Amino acid sequence: MDTDTKKSELAELKERVVDLEAQIAAETEHAPFRPSGYYTAYYATTGFMLGIFGAMASLLFNVVGSVLTDRHPLELIRIYLTFPLGDRAFDLPPEQNGLMLAIGCCLYLGTGMLLGIPVYLALTRWGAGKSLLTKLLIATVVSLVIWIINFYGILSWLQAEVIDMSKENLIINQVPWWVAAATHLVFGWTMALVYPLGDYVPYQRMTDRQ
Repeated sequence: MDTDTKKSELAELKERVVDLEAQIAAETEHAPFRPSGYYTAYYATTGFMLGIFGAMASLLFNVVGSVLTDRHPLELIRIYLTFPLGDRAFDLPPEQNGLMLAIGCCLYLGTGMLLGIPVYLALTRWGAGKSLLTKLLIATVVSLVIWIINFYGILSWLQAEVIDMSKENLIINQVPWWVAAATHLVFGWTMALVYPLGDYVPYQRMTDRQ
């Protein structure tokens, strides 16, 4: 084999090496995750986390409203504590009252986080890319539906079964319907306002951005 033939073969081998390296690089290139379709798991988790903002806003709404009407600042929590305690929740001794109210606030915030899931799923499903007004309208409808289900589809019979007090619905009787509806609306509107905090943005490495 003469020198020219060797050089020609070497050049072909170098081209083959370059081609193989390019193929390997393309096969191992980082491909960022892209959800196919609606990313339910992400938005459900995000709604759970953002639900605490809605719960805090609705609780603050009730605290301010109670003060303006000369009632206990945590009157709503005391009423909700009748779910497990019955009417004893209004007559707790001082040494237990503070602890029970603190526990009640934690349960209230936890419930708000759970309710944040359906509200945020509805906002992302039907309100993505829409105006704030549209999101507020969606939050209004969903919040009122949740209020009706919670108060008149669940609590109307569940509390009486739990505390076994002559089928009395203490929460339904103690909380005016318009206060309950307004509390749910404040929750839903807050979820609409914090909506951008949970918007899904795919992660990109610095090399992907260049």
